[in-house]
Amino acid sequence: MLALNADVNPDRCRVLGLVGSVALMGGGLTAGALPVREALLPSSGRAALGVVCAYFGLVLLVAAWWWLGRAVRGPRPPAPRELLLTLATWAAPLLLGPPLFSRDVYSYLAQGAMVDARIDVYTYGPSHLGGPLATEVAPVWRHTPAPYGPVFLALASKAAYLARIDTPTGILGMRLVALLGVGLMIAFLPRLARRCGVEPSAALWLGALNPLVLLHLVAGAHNDALMLGLLGAGLVAALGGRPAGAAVLVALAALVKAPAALGLLAVAGLWSARFTGRARTVRAAALTCAVALATTVLVTAVTGTGYGWIGTLSTPVSPDNWSLTSGLGRLSGALLAGVGSGPADLAVPVWRWLGLVATAVAVVVLWLRRVRLGSVYALALSLLAVFALGPAFRPWYALWGLFLIAAAAPDGRVRRWAAAGSGILALGLLPSGSPPDGMQLTLAVGGGALALLALWWMFEMSDPSAVVARPRTAS
Repeated sequence: MLALNADVNPDRCRVLGLVGSVALMGGGLTAGALPVREALLPSSGRAALGVVCAYFGLVLLVAAWWWLGRAVRGPRPPAPRELLLTLATWAAPLLLGPPLFSRDVYSYLAQGAMVDARIDVYTYGPSHLGGPLATEVAPVWRHTPAPYGPVFLALASKAAYLARIDTPTGILGMRLVALLGVGLMIAFLPRLARRCGVEPSAALWLGALNPLVLLHLVAGAHNDALMLGLLGAGLVAALGGRPAGAAVLVALAALVKAPAALGLLAVAGLWSARFTGRARTVRAAALTCAVALATTVLVTAVTGTGYGWIGTLSTPVSPDNWSLTSGLGRLSGALLAGVGSGPADLAVPVWRWLGLVATAVAVVVLWLRRVRLGSVYALALSLLAVFALGPAFRPWYALWGLFLIAAAAPDGRVRRWAAAGSGILALGLLPSGSPPDGMQLTLAVGGGALALLALWWMFEMSDPSAVVARPRTAS
């Protein structure tokens, strides 16, 4: 395995990742989150082959990203422009395929159509809309009000208008919204990294080329992309001495998805440096809250969606959601039920409340250490705590913290664990987004094993001299 110890050629990583991305897209054509009328039975041969092909491509893509990381840390790291070319190469096939790993994009379209039809999305679920879009929503969410803010719903309503043509056109519209977010992430991540003393190439590799970005923001079209893009823009503005504009941008991010509101802590902390005296922190916090509140009132008035999203913030606490705390609650409940204990039904709610309390404590502790950590790094770890201890666990939620860890974490253990966690989480879902059964797990493991065999063959058969990066010429 000489190639593993050699200086990695980024061009070979790009090609390997492209092969993986194409295979993943190909598998998604029969095993992805397809429209109901096109979906195949999981037991069908084509669907089974799709799972194998998708996981084959997924493992190749993760491997290509991992080895590209070796090049980024090597003596001749690729320039940011080369990394962006690689990102575009890997993302292109996924843009052409069906949604992968989640059916949330159909929920977005249905909620956007409800806004367009003047149905209160904060009171009713997509089932109230009826019609073809409602049938595409995952059954668990058909009766659930939207937990998203007016900024996102306004954009979703435009994409839903395209869905009147056909569902794939609507999906393309939602992908364009997600790509807008990814574009903002790419634009502001290197600038944020420079201000935090991190090499831009290292930040782009971990925060933009991350498999979770490709799988869930590009292929899955999740609205977390827009939230993170606006949050990154706001933090760059705050670090650049424009705190009022930063508060506006972070408020807009929170009006896409609520966790971004934690970014206002960073804005207030950075704003306080512009004042003197004992009350400077209170003064900065008051100004930050005032700007964020004014932004919220103005956006809500323009969109006309109302303030119902405040009441639907409890949607992630749904009993159908899984998380670390709900898993511990279910386990505790089963043990209590086994011994005939009456409070067994309270186990899940108690554990969820303990998770929320632990999250709050973690955020407070991190912000007390903000001066030593830095505002952006403290925010990154706070968002990671929300992901790990919150009431709902989704792989793409990890990006809330990972995006900022990429920009602000010093080189060392945290970045290594973030990279390893990203690779593991990337393998955590089937391309359809549905809960797996034993047969589908077997097929997925088989596809991954074939990919590992192909990688072993590639490294054994390749010429070691071809793996070494080509010398760079001065431009």
